[in-house]
Amino acid sequence: MSYQPAVSLAEKISRDLAGRIVSGEIAPGARLRQDHIAVEFGASHVPVREAFQRLEAQGLVENLPRRGVRVAPFSLEDLREVAGMRAALEVLALRNAAPHLTKAILDEAEDATRAGDHAGDVHAWEEANRHFHQLILAPCAMPRLLRTINDLHTASARFLFSVWRAEWETPTDRDHRAILAALRAGDVDAAATLLVRHVEWIGGKYGR
Repeated sequence: MSYQPAVSLAEKISRDLAGRIVSGEIAPGARLRQDHIAVEFGASHVPVREAFQRLEAQGLVENLPRRGVRVAPFSLEDLREVAGMRAALEVLALRNAAPHLTKAILDEAEDATRAGDHAGDVHAWEEANRHFHQLILAPCAMPRLLRTINDLHTASARFLFSVWRAEWETPTDRDHRAILAALRAGDVDAAATLLVRHVEWIGGKYGR
């Protein structure tokens, strides 16, 4: 049985609030009141402040003088920046992960792609898409890099949910399949090029 580290209360609060912000349940500009959140989670102010710091590091909230902590806005310029950062960092992770990618990992990544193809809504699709990326990047064994990439995925998801909520149509992800084909053939350069195109697609589609 693998060891699963305990999740701190601050982490639980930050994950819950992040989910609400990303889904749009808490709108941009909304104020997050420390007292209210402390009561909701039965917590002292200390873990709430830690949760706010984590959300601020993720770019989901901003701490404004005399205005308190508010949900950060998200613009097309932010989307382009996130897409560019993801492309650069995910290629770095992929090049370091490639020597450790097994057939079992690539098969699981293919299953994740199929799950995305059959997703019934944008939330299920995003979950499958993120799982695909996690599978092919995790073997890089660079935890700081992976945490940063995960934060960028969260930022991307926030924009996807806001844009695709009213116009959802399940995409067929040919990029994922092309990336997997290149990795199975041992062509890491081709896989990296395809990954950049795949990640930057969302920035190009909606960031014009």
